[in-house]
Amino acid sequence: MDTQNTPIHLRLWHHDFWRLLFANMLLAMSVYMLIPVLPQWLGERGIVDGKLSMAMVMGAYGVGLFVFGPFSNYLIQRYRRNHVCVWSMVALMLVMAGMWACIKENESWHMDEWTFVALRLLLGVAFGLAQIVFSSTLVIDATESFQRTEACHASAWFARFAFSLGPCLSLLVNSYFSFEVTMAVAIALLAGSVVLLQMVHFPFRAPDDLTKVVSTDRFFLTNGKWLFINLMLITTVMGLIMTLPLTARFYAMLMGGFLIALLSEKYVFADADLKSEALTGMLSLGTSLLLMAYRGNIPVVLFVAPVLTGFGIGLIGSRFLLFFIKLSEHCQRGTSQSTFFLAWESGISLGLFLGYAFPASAVSTLLHFCLPLLVVSFVLYNFFVHPWYVKHKNR
Repeated sequence: MDTQNTPIHLRLWHHDFWRLLFANMLLAMSVYMLIPVLPQWLGERGIVDGKLSMAMVMGAYGVGLFVFGPFSNYLIQRYRRNHVCVWSMVALMLVMAGMWACIKENESWHMDEWTFVALRLLLGVAFGLAQIVFSSTLVIDATESFQRTEACHASAWFARFAFSLGPCLSLLVNSYFSFEVTMAVAIALLAGSVVLLQMVHFPFRAPDDLTKVVSTDRFFLTNGKWLFINLMLITTVMGLIMTLPLTARFYAMLMGGFLIALLSEKYVFADADLKSEALTGMLSLGTSLLLMAYRGNIPVVLFVAPVLTGFGIGLIGSRFLLFFIKLSEHCQRGTSQSTFFLAWESGISLGLFLGYAFPASAVSTLLHFCLPLLVVSFVLYNFFVHPWYVKHKNR
């Protein structure tokens, strides 16, 4: 196909870009698959016994995300960027295989919670580096400069769908088979991601000899710190929700909310006020929390609440991603993508830690804890973060 005479949208959606999108989705799905089923199996096998122990296991992942971040730019410059991503995914497969083996052979190996704290930490290390390279470099390098905002937006949506598809798939597989089969499926998804990524050609680029070993390039957008904190608070609510005994239906309906949010972006919020999308998302998420807390036993709420949750977090994610991009200066687009990813995942991890460290005696109690956190996020965004963003944006 002659790309010089092809409309922009057709040039963007070429076969290599599709492979990247699905590789990113499979990568994220494999990690999200562990969130609903791993605590259940660790508890049933007697490997982790206690609130704080489970919280450390699930929260260690969030710490690992930041380990290789300061070195990511050096690694990408020193080695071929796609190879760094592939080897990170191979390391992720080995960590998951280690989890599988430890749980399967627990009676003979006598594993304890610290083994899984270490494994979850390594999971975060490998996934963090893979996603930083993926979002900050590979997706951007695969598109023309005038298409990169659209490309980043598309890649983020595919990862967002993985947020619902991964847990939904794991709950279904676990209910019909076993945890071992669930882990095997997660590893198979990672293998599929590696294959898709290997099918994409990335031209060789000579490394920059002046690259520092430690830097914030492709890692953290320092002038986006307030957006980072605000988004992390919101996704902490999502992490707390994910510690509840949710069903595969909840995650399926969550994906329905994502689809509505995606369509709303195009047809409802195209010409709306700049802050309306994020505020609507937070109000939608708050409405879902109220429904689950006070009307959770009504059948219709089981369908409406997750749709509102997906709609809300989908709008928030898209708007904050665009804000990060617009805060970045020239050649910082990749750094903005990594910062968005870290804010999103840090909040999820913090929510998981808090949810397991301080388990509520009732579902409504935990949801009541989520509501004030969301109110703080709403007030912070409306009265400080958004005015600050408008003043400091660069695009």
